[in-house]
Amino acid sequence: SKLTNLGHLEMTWRSRVHFHPLLVRILHKSRLRYYGKPEKKMDMPYQAYFEVADGSGMMSMVLWNSLCPEWYHSMKVGTVLLLAKYTIKTSYPFKTHPTPGDSQMKRFATIEISLNGRDPPTEISIIPEEMVKPEWGLPEVKYRFITRSELDDLPHNYSCDVIGLVTFVGRAERARKREHSEDFWLYRWAHAIDGTSDQPFILELFATSQPDVFEHIHPMTYLVCTQMRVIQGLTENPSRTVYLTTSNESQIFITGWHKGQPYTKDAKVKSFIQWTKSQSEADQIKKTVIGGYYPFPRPPDSFVKY
Repeated sequence: SKLTNLGHLEMTWRSRVHFHPLLVRILHKSRLRYYGKPEKKMDMPYQAYFEVADGSGMMSMVLWNSLCPEWYHSMKVGTVLLLAKYTIKTSYPFKTHPTPGDSQMKRFATIEISLNGRDPPTEISIIPEEMVKPEWGLPEVKYRFITRSELDDLPHNYSCDVIGLVTFVGRAERARKREHSEDFWLYRWAHAIDGTSDQPFILELFATSQPDVFEHIHPMTYLVCTQMRVIQGLTENPSRTVYLTTSNESQIFITGWHKGQPYTKDAKVKSFIQWTKSQSEADQIKKTVIGGYYPFPRPPDSFVKY
């Protein structure tokens, strides 16, 4: 069929109601958002957004309501989609944006693709990877993996991806989203090492929309976290307080979930796997810890310093 591309859409969207089908690859995926309120009668008040791209650039795509339970788990980073009967809207201005792995990629930020279950119902097809043709010109998923030895020099709020061997995982804890609110964030702390430093990555992992992964992080698993943000210098001794926290677009993967993921081709991931082959599992197991209370950043040794 006749296809359009994202660049053409941005130029012509105001002058048309119906759009040609789109062929795009998912580069980023947000957590699932529930926006239901007691006074509003809605069947499935869910929303998730994705950053999708073709040869012309990258744009946000929003999945609404009943389409979320149907499609959210099938739409993975790297998945190629054929979309028809979608609508175009002006972008929501307060949305968070992931940091693209390819800094040269053009971003179309004024509009977004809206996928709805009705008026009209969007037609979504997933194209299997083996059927994707090079002449379609779809970009590959690119990452920003860092090693632990590089972390201390990175600026506050820098966005990156990490891979490591888990040596500690804390219990799940809750924090109120807002003061006096009934809503909570669920999170846990983890340490992961990659052989490039004596220090581990300290990871603050909020529950994303992957409960099956979040609940099964345990020592000795290979942990990949994407779109993490660097938090620098909370005390006078910044070298002790640098850690990474999840963002709205973070994805977490553990042993058993890595097969077929686009990051398996990344050079830093390959060198980490080489390092793990040189390690003795028995030695590493002796250094692992699970559970317990983990206060971070650590309070000073005395009240005077406090």
